[in-house]
Amino acid sequence: MRGFGRFGLAAALFSASAAGLVLEIVAARLIAPYVGMSLYTWTAIIATVLAGMSAGHWIGSRLAEAPDERVLGRVAILLALSAGNVLFVPLLLRWTAPAILGDPGNILAAVSLLSAVLFFLPSLLIAATSPMLTRLALDAEPDRRGIVLGRMFALGAGGAILGTLATGFLFISWIGSQGTLICVAALLGLLAACFGVWAKRRRSGVMAAALGMLVAIGGGAGHQYLTADYCTVESNYYCIRVIDFERETGRVSKLMVLDHMGHGINDRDDPLLIQSSYVELTDVIVRNRFPGRSDIQSYFIGGGALTLPRAWAARFPEGRHTVAEVDPAVTGVARDRMWFADPAQVDVQHADARVYLQSLPAVARFDAVVGDAYHDFSVPAHLVTLEFAREVKSRMTAEAVFAMTVIDGRREPRLLLSMLRTMGEVFPAVEIWADSRQAAAAKRLTYLLVASAHPVEGNRLQSQSGTGKEWIRLSPGAVAGRLAPEDVPVLTDDFAPVDRLLGAIVASED
Repeated sequence: MRGFGRFGLAAALFSASAAGLVLEIVAARLIAPYVGMSLYTWTAIIATVLAGMSAGHWIGSRLAEAPDERVLGRVAILLALSAGNVLFVPLLLRWTAPAILGDPGNILAAVSLLSAVLFFLPSLLIAATSPMLTRLALDAEPDRRGIVLGRMFALGAGGAILGTLATGFLFISWIGSQGTLICVAALLGLLAACFGVWAKRRRSGVMAAALGMLVAIGGGAGHQYLTADYCTVESNYYCIRVIDFERETGRVSKLMVLDHMGHGINDRDDPLLIQSSYVELTDVIVRNRFPGRSDIQSYFIGGGALTLPRAWAARFPEGRHTVAEVDPAVTGVARDRMWFADPAQVDVQHADARVYLQSLPAVARFDAVVGDAYHDFSVPAHLVTLEFAREVKSRMTAEAVFAMTVIDGRREPRLLLSMLRTMGEVFPAVEIWADSRQAAAAKRLTYLLVASAHPVEGNRLQSQSGTGKEWIRLSPGAVAGRLAPEDVPVLTDDFAPVDRLLGAIVASED
């Protein structure tokens, strides 16, 4: 185990550790189109990978108790098996996700089960090599056991760091999550082949070498089959899909889906035709508040398909509509596939909505502020706090409205009520609006929280575009049910437990 042996063991541990962390980061991106990207998704994935690593370390320690050549052969086999397992994760996802998520049970249990099915075994197989490689390295330098142990631990941590950074900053951006898996499988397959050759006097080593080479070569050859298009575009933030919506609307139209939630329906021929109920409600409220005006100034927290900015560019041709959309790929898809033609009235800024708002002068300029930034069911916590509400108000005109989309349960919606209480600290009038048909039947609602200097006129609003939609103002007391105001917190930059407040609807999502 001299010379190349020590170097080979160190390089293998570094590479295997990097592969394990790449797998963990990619896991969240792979399942996001099915279950979204939330605290619960990350919790399930991290727990699964750690459980796999724990089991792998224990099993690997048992397998390390053998002569060197046999251990080398076992390492080769484990690496080859992990390469094959990683290679087929995308197919396994497509086969198992519909069955696991098809039952309208507890979504938390479903996410945990899906993560375990996909990522427990490859995490175990990769991690099992670590104690085996470390044992070989210790025996290679018996007089420097402390130094060797520290070196191997440091290499494992260093590989994990490199894998995390490379995945987040390079791999997913350039080759996508499934392409990244192909590279991981090829790396593991190549390592398996090397260890198989190293253990050439054992049949298991030769078999592992052959299997490893097949995986490394077949990974590239099977790329097109294994990565059949699911995302229209995969960005640093989302799996972006564009779905033909003509059957549902009877017109040429498309729906943008970010991960697994719709974020805008655009009509090709009529930008003023708004299909989404809460988006049309926002349009109706602003039009009623400013009748006859064509110079509305607006600020959008999140862009999505740019449905409403596109409509308002046509409806308010003398206005100016600033959109803060964090993901430039989302805007690119809206331009390329959903007929957003960059009208002169719309200024799209690819930045965090709060950061960009804070960069603007704190003077009243916006007649409407529209909040529709979502990642899965959850709005980013820093966009629902007391401090952010104050920032927004400081840039609103006297008659302006702040309309914030909130997805929550129909009964005792804790996040909605927390946002109501928070915005009530800043605005004289804060109201809850919802589609009348959804409010009567749905378990989960898309509410519109409207804050301004004075309430919207009337308790019911009708569509002005002939869509037949009707919206009602909901009484906070009726919405709260058994909850008292003090049962929900005022959300601040220091304390905004958005995911916990949404826990009830996540657990009961159908």
